[in-house]
Amino acid sequence: MKNFQIIILAVFIVAAVFGVLVFSGAIPLGKNDAPGGLGTVTLWGTVPAAAMGNALKNFNEANPTFVVNYVEKSASTFDQDLLEALAEGRGPDLFFLPDNLVFHYAKKIFTIPYNSYPLSTFKSIFAGAGEVFLTSKGVLAFPMSIDPLMMYYSRSALDANGVVYPPATWDELTNMVPTLIKKDNANKIIKPAVALGHFSNVVHAKDILATLFMQAGNPLVVENNGIFNSSLDSSIGNYNLASILKFYTDFADPNSPAYSWNRSFPNSSDAFSREDLTFYFGYASELQSLVNRNPNQNFFVAPIPQIKNSNFKSTGARVMGIAILSSSKNFNTAFTAANLLSTSSFASSFSSIMGVAPARRELLAAKPADAFSPIFYSSALYARSWLDPSSRDTDSIFSGMVNGVLSNNFSASDAIKDASSKLNLLLSR
Repeated sequence: MKNFQIIILAVFIVAAVFGVLVFSGAIPLGKNDAPGGLGTVTLWGTVPAAAMGNALKNFNEANPTFVVNYVEKSASTFDQDLLEALAEGRGPDLFFLPDNLVFHYAKKIFTIPYNSYPLSTFKSIFAGAGEVFLTSKGVLAFPMSIDPLMMYYSRSALDANGVVYPPATWDELTNMVPTLIKKDNANKIIKPAVALGHFSNVVHAKDILATLFMQAGNPLVVENNGIFNSSLDSSIGNYNLASILKFYTDFADPNSPAYSWNRSFPNSSDAFSREDLTFYFGYASELQSLVNRNPNQNFFVAPIPQIKNSNFKSTGARVMGIAILSSSKNFNTAFTAANLLSTSSFASSFSSIMGVAPARRELLAAKPADAFSPIFYSSALYARSWLDPSSRDTDSIFSGMVNGVLSNNFSASDAIKDASSKLNLLLSR
């Protein structure tokens, strides 16, 4: 029995020493010249397996010392499936992590410390939107793709009204509204220019508002030593967020020169595809669905408008990463696989499969020659995301913020304070 205890103690000492060497950088686990992992690791995601087939096959052939086995999961049951698998000790080693689930899964993800994967290396490789996967303690996921928020516009509507170029700033957009809207004899808007101001029938309303806040220099959520707090009611940035919220709701105010949208209209995506709306704010990944809905529609895409005279550009984004679960039974191989998946040709193939831009800077520099991708890639370079603690709950918070102003139950300033307080409650759970 004594000899057995000595053996067990020795094993634990060896494991501890190995861990220290790995994370101190003495064992270059995260470098491309490492010998690689062994065995099989399982990767979960909601991307169709058929679409992933060739890309993953090529990746596995290029890395013969280990195998990445992909398992497709339904988006509607992913969370439940993962929790059940982890409880039963049969969970995956890796999974594709969307930015809006980072907070939700943060405690189940292995945080890669910066002394193993330096912050400077991360920032030199990946575009800024990928920084949603960073904490003060390390890296939660390797970024794979960036889906920037764009401005789709009707070329026919602009041409018919003598507008040569789409607006580059919000001021330009506001000034265009009176020219572009169409009214009936009763002075009722029958063809709006832009869908802003309301929440329920503005597709991506929360993301548009978040983009406006980030353009003002506010990151919405800040983290320090693992503690997350709302910055909505903070002086971070160059603008008062209440004025930004008021700017948004003015598009739904009949007394405002910017008035263009009301609750009687269908959702903004439908209105745009029916050619009843000039501007639609949607993601790069929506391009094909917009084409399919109305193949004869004469539309194009432009970067989202910016704040006039701002010293930087920003747009919202959806970011996909690849994360390592803390429960992985083959951590060394999982780390190697995740790193290589995000740095090899697979990263380029993955973004093409998703119909979005890659997260790696050198891939963003190699813009495809089609009409849309160069604009998507340029926007992805200055896109940003934020740490959304719960999509459903923050939808409710942002909706309440907008509706509170429109109903005159809140001033814009009080609506911001109320939303910030509710966001802090979510972040403290």
